[in-house]
Amino acid sequence: MKNYYEILEVNPKASQEIIEKAYKVLVKKYHPDLYTGEKQIEAEKKIKEINEAYQILSDQFLKEQYDKELIRQEIRKRQKQGTNAQKQTTGKKENQEQTRQKTRQQVKKAKVGTFGSMIELCKQLIRDLKSKERREELKEMTRKDVLAIILTILVVIVLGIILWLLPFTNGWMRELLFENPIFNWIGGLFSK
Repeated sequence: MKNYYEILEVNPKASQEIIEKAYKVLVKKYHPDLYTGEKQIEAEKKIKEINEAYQILSDQFLKEQYDKELIRQEIRKRQKQGTNAQKQTTGKKENQEQTRQKTRQQVKKAKVGTFGSMIELCKQLIRDLKSKERREELKEMTRKDVLAIILTILVVIVLGIILWLLPFTNGWMRELLFENPIFNWIGGLFSK
């Protein structure tokens, strides 16, 4: 279905005056007498479309009918897109669930704690790593884990510095670091 609003280059909420002005401007712009050869033929086609669009949009009853049909068409288009997206999402989820079920069945078949079960587990991990989606998922998980570890280390260091600088916890921190046998042993490893 042609979009007459696009042909007349107006907004669907445009008033009759604006539609009429747009029509007049486009008729002047694409008048066939202004062109020659192939461009004249294209201009004639364009003028026919412009006249058709103006004929529909200038009549209030025809315009209302046309607007209703445009709305129905847009609703059908959205429903179709929604259905396609839903089918794709459902298909991916079903494939992932089938893969998980196969893995569970394989793990159940293998006797836990045996050498064969370790080999099966390694094979499954390798298959997972070959899957592009699974690799991307593992990369994202690894990034999040590394970020969490770095943030945890930074928080611990900042807390240690704060406790060291506070007068009422300074003695406790000195005792923890310099008189604790574990820290003395660790310090002894690095001082040798």
